[in-house]
Amino acid sequence: MGFHDFKLKAIDGKEIDFDQYKGKKILLVNVASACGYTPQYEDLQMLSNQFGHQVVVIGIPANNFGGQEPGSNAEIQAFCKANYGVTFQMMEKISVEGKDQHPLYKWLAAESGKVPNWNFCKFLISEKGEVLGFFPSSVNPLEEVITSKL
Repeated sequence: MGFHDFKLKAIDGKEIDFDQYKGKKILLVNVASACGYTPQYEDLQMLSNQFGHQVVVIGIPANNFGGQEPGSNAEIQAFCKANYGVTFQMMEKISVEGKDQHPLYKWLAAESGKVPNWNFCKFLISEKGEVLGFFPSSVNPLEEVITSKL
């Protein structure tokens, strides 16, 4: 199974087939609404606006770290739009680590040897569905270490 074989539900409940992302770079970010890194939503939106022709930004809400994403999908979606004007693809809330870790994040861990250790960890995926890099929460999405790979 590869990256493009996964399907996830969007935050609005519509199924998203990752096959549609073949030929595009993807920045996957596990996000949370009540985290010190939450202002990175603004930078993720800027990245999407500035580099959207080169990379697809996908936010994946998770409540794994510090209980910082307790809201429902509808609450998360409303928060993101109202506070950060998020228009990039947001998925439904899943678990990114632990015993109930989503299969996508199991695959990412197997491919990269990395698992998120806090909110706003980033995986950069190539056009062919390979993991190009893992960036911890402290790396801003607009930093050259990410943008230079786009």
